[in-house]
Amino acid sequence: MMFLKTLCLPLVITFLSLSSYCFGLGRYREEDPFHVDFRRGRAYHLPTSYRHPYFRTFGVRGQPNYHNSYYKNEIQSRLDRASGAATPKVVNVDDFGAKANGRDDSQAFKKAWNYACSSSQGAIMVVPKKKIYRLKPINFSGPCKSPLLLKIYGTLEATEDHSDYQDNGRRWLYFDNVENLRVEGGGIIDGNGKTWWEKSCKVNKALPCKEAPTAVTFNECTNLRVSSLRIKDAQQMHVIFQKCVNVKAFNLLVTAPGNSPNTDGIHVTGTQNIYINNCVIGTGDDCISIVSGSKNVRATGITCGPGHGISIGSLGAGNSAAYVSNVIINKATLSGTDNGVRIKTWQGGSGYAKNIKFQNIVMYNVSNPIIIDQNYCDQENPCRKQTSAVQVSNVLYQNIRGTSASNVAMKFDCSQSVPCRQIYLQNVALKAEETKQASSSCANVILSYRGDVSPPCSSRS
Repeated sequence: MMFLKTLCLPLVITFLSLSSYCFGLGRYREEDPFHVDFRRGRAYHLPTSYRHPYFRTFGVRGQPNYHNSYYKNEIQSRLDRASGAATPKVVNVDDFGAKANGRDDSQAFKKAWNYACSSSQGAIMVVPKKKIYRLKPINFSGPCKSPLLLKIYGTLEATEDHSDYQDNGRRWLYFDNVENLRVEGGGIIDGNGKTWWEKSCKVNKALPCKEAPTAVTFNECTNLRVSSLRIKDAQQMHVIFQKCVNVKAFNLLVTAPGNSPNTDGIHVTGTQNIYINNCVIGTGDDCISIVSGSKNVRATGITCGPGHGISIGSLGAGNSAAYVSNVIINKATLSGTDNGVRIKTWQGGSGYAKNIKFQNIVMYNVSNPIIIDQNYCDQENPCRKQTSAVQVSNVLYQNIRGTSASNVAMKFDCSQSVPCRQIYLQNVALKAEETKQASSSCANVILSYRGDVSPPCSSRS
């Protein structure tokens, strides 16, 4: 017996250690990403075509979307645990005075939310289908007494009167400090942004630059799920996840004209543990933008275009400190965008953007497919040259192919005083859209190549 204990105990400990290592249960460690991929046996797997089969069922009754039955039943499970299997209250906005007649329904929505949020047995707040509800800015505030499900079947439309936004200049639909919230339903959120775009200084340079509202903001929300919605024509940004923890965003269709200013699709700021999956985004700015304070961000199955591509940054504006880490962009298709995958930082900033993977990406006619710009300057006057910079390090570009609309397919414009380091390129094949030969521009960057990389940098220092 003693012999068996002596033999088995080390084996059990070894098995548990290997399980923790193989299944990612251990603490994140900064490691050469090539070593990780070679160890896992997938370093040279080239991407195939990336279709989005689940979007064929978007908005079709009776057809499943991407999330499986576990996620469908998750809110009910939470309600059951929180309330001893009590039936959640169904709260219809029409029962609180919403008319959907072209007039303001904001007060009815606010009353319905307050009633649902105060329920100790859980609640399902319903926006009926085939109706258009016009809303002024609303704060949907928490904390709520139990999990809450918001089912948007119909259309929420923003009011056009700019004076409605004087007290909430940067907000329209604002979800604040809510835990265990799920928003879904297949309906439409319409920011009605055309009048805001016309008055933008980026469209009419004679006008002063003013902020416009974000269509939907989730602020300091925990255990949040947002899925199966169409969000269109935002006044400025479409969706912001701000200071949230544990977020899943699935099956979102985000659209605005390609010339609409500052209409980022999904903006992630100060948010940790967020998974964005199977989203189609075409706007006038970044499809996805990830800025300071964001950590553990994963975006997969993204279709992007038109727009400015998928961006980390901008970071470090106004000599500020910025921190972004542990980001994976996987299985994306970008078409006709101004940029592909981009990291952009201002001179004079500090902090870091590190541990980033861009992998399995296809680009069609993208102006700047791969770009790191540590000299970003989005202002009328030239930016003053400064020596400090946000450190960009440990970035992997893996299995990226497609066509560039410009001659420069890869551009690394890094800081002379704080160069980009640990930049890895593996199986990159980019060619010019026209017959011209594509090239790369590389300054103040330390590069490592694995597999075929085209076009290569003539200089890597």
